[in-house]
Amino acid sequence: MTTAETTTTAPDARAERRAKRIAKHLSDFAARHGGSADVVVEYVGAAATRIVLVGADGAWGDQVAPSYPIGRRAAELAGLTLHDSFEGELGLKVKTGPYEWKRMAGIQI
Repeated sequence: MTTAETTTTAPDARAERRAKRIAKHLSDFAARHGGSADVVVEYVGAAATRIVLVGADGAWGDQVAPSYPIGRRAAELAGLTLHDSFEGELGLKVKTGPYEWKRMAGIQI
């Protein structure tokens, strides 16, 4: 393997390892919340991407990935349903509890 080949494959291998590590967390979330989850991958900024999960039971959570491609790859590896945006039907699946309502009310005050 030449130096050029090593340089081009090393970042891809590193990104794949990161995606696999994040996929494990996503799979664990899905297993704890009904066995499946819907996912939306959203840009946060230049150095981060947010993966928003909605479990089959309506619980929600998030995970941060270092890039959009790694976030999407993690969701694919976890075998979760990937959505382009967090709208409509997906938003209706989210169940909020007293904690969220109290926290939202506190922000407005």
